[in-house]
Amino acid sequence: MPNDHARAMKAIRGLDYTVIFCRDLPAMTAFYQDVMGFERAPNLSDTWIEFRVGSTTLALTRPGGRFPSPAPEGPTLQLAFRVPPPAVAACAAALRAQGVEPLEDVADQPFGHRTLFFRDPDGNLLEIYAEL
Repeated sequence: MPNDHARAMKAIRGLDYTVIFCRDLPAMTAFYQDVMGFERAPNLSDTWIEFRVGSTTLALTRPGGRFPSPAPEGPTLQLAFRVPPPAVAACAAALRAQGVEPLEDVADQPFGHRTLFFRDPDGNLLEIYAEL
């Protein structure tokens, strides 16, 4: 019954939280707290760290326990954070001041975004962008 399945899935209204399975949890925690400046939520445990990012939660954890598979080698995801257009260059300067070198200069893309790309300590691709 594809129609029943499609109707059920239309009940999804948003992305509530994202979990990153970390190879280096302390480094990742420091990065998202100190470099990105995300607001830390109360710890659920020593191996489950949550940050508030707007109306979404970004959680960091280690594989194991309820999540037994190992963290894959190499980067595994891309996260994109939307800001107003003037903030993209300001974020680039703030990252550089924290010792994070962007992968390329801030650029206006032909598809209508101003972008800034960089990596977290586990190598995941992060983007700060603005719609133009």
